[in-house]
Amino acid sequence: MELANVGSADRLIRLIAGIALIVIPFLMGMSLSSMPGLAMVIIGAILVVTAVIKFCPLYKIIGARTNKS
Repeated sequence: MELANVGSADRLIRLIAGIALIVIPFLMGMSLSSMPGLAMVIIGAILVVTAVIKFCPLYKIIGARTNKS
């Protein structure tokens, strides 16, 4: 059974957005002890992980998939 539900274009977008969300707080001098800085890094990390493992739990819950196979 194939668990991948994230397609190639979706993975690329998630990877770019995730890296940006991880890097931006540091470039802006935000502290990770601040709520916005911490939230951005956490969301960015989730996007990067879901891009790498090709699986999004939220997609599974709502029955969506961008993977065509």
